[in-house]
Amino acid sequence: MASLIKTHFKLARTSIKENRTRSFLTCLGIAIGVASIVLILSLMGGISNLVKSEISEIGSDLIVVRPSSTKDNITNIVEELTSANNFQKSNLTVSDVSEIAKIEGVSAAAPIAISTNTVTSEKNTFSSVPVLGTNLDFIKIEPLALKFGGFLNEQNEENAVVLGHTLSLALFNTINSTVGKTINIMGEKFMIVGVLDEVEKSINFDNIDFDNALIMDVKSLDKITGSTQIQQINVKAANTDSLAKISEDIRNSLVTQKLGDQNFSVSYGDAITHPASSLFTIVSGMLTLVAAISLVVGGIGIMNIMLVSVAERSHEIGVRKAVGASSRNILMQFLFEALILSILGGIFGLILGYVLAFIISTRTPFTPFISWEIVLLTFLTTLIVGIIFGIYPAVKAASKNPIDSLKHYR
Repeated sequence: MASLIKTHFKLARTSIKENRTRSFLTCLGIAIGVASIVLILSLMGGISNLVKSEISEIGSDLIVVRPSSTKDNITNIVEELTSANNFQKSNLTVSDVSEIAKIEGVSAAAPIAISTNTVTSEKNTFSSVPVLGTNLDFIKIEPLALKFGGFLNEQNEENAVVLGHTLSLALFNTINSTVGKTINIMGEKFMIVGVLDEVEKSINFDNIDFDNALIMDVKSLDKITGSTQIQQINVKAANTDSLAKISEDIRNSLVTQKLGDQNFSVSYGDAITHPASSLFTIVSGMLTLVAAISLVVGGIGIMNIMLVSVAERSHEIGVRKAVGASSRNILMQFLFEALILSILGGIFGLILGYVLAFIISTRTPFTPFISWEIVLLTFLTTLIVGIIFGIYPAVKAASKNPIDSLKHYR
């Protein structure tokens, strides 16, 4: 068996060498499909890991309360990540935050309410600015660094705001002398008490771009919008060993306040990354399905080139059968050749996919995800493609009549 495989390999290598350009283009078709899949999986994995690493950096004492729905998984995930939809359906309120803060074991509880507003400074006006409404506990939970000034406090919380690094540059063309100046939001004036330092990771489990956001007290946000609803409540536990109990106490408290309504979720640990990580999985799955189309095209290329090879090598097939080669030997010979072409394309595609992923990562805040699962998936995919699209040409070669085949000359 080993000598037979060695013979098949030599014959395949000889055939590939004799048709270098044709073989290269065939492998390239597979490589493009594999590279697309590897690129998508590595980048999506990198994004998901970025969110998970942020949870680890914040600490294992975080509990997150979000609105939820009974809709199907995909619809629910997409809507949970859409701020407008969250405001329309959220049943979380500011009073819920107060009640959660009273629960034993809770050291801090901060609401997250996002509204998009027009912000005017003495120099510029910008529309569609994300305004985050929260409370004084927010800075205890979220590890945001301040470049200048301070955060909201009991003395200034009603008319104070904190600007993101990029937003400060956009409104005042500077961040150095922004503290103490005023801005106008829907006819109300607010004083800038702090400017955030530039955030390295723009992707986070809060779904907020802090560099471009404006932070104010949630009561002030309710005053200018008239109807603020809570998108999320971040809770910090005093003891990490009691996360399960505290989460259950929060759930029971909210159910009691809402008279049995359980249209919310309480998460901690890895579950906090939902729905973000789940959305990445869905998106990567859909994009991979699209990329698989190019892999099918590459497979068709293998089938086409192998059919041409069978036609060109009819005389060789006749000679081999005449000297005792069985139809099974002929089938394995051509199937082996198709597998080699497919695997070579897969290896090249794996390398190309990761090279592209690393190039893209130089412009993004996350690093590509490298795992043996992706390598194994690449190998199995190319193996399956080689078998599926190589079996028909191999069967056609094996079924050739030796006498008729000997009449053909290349």
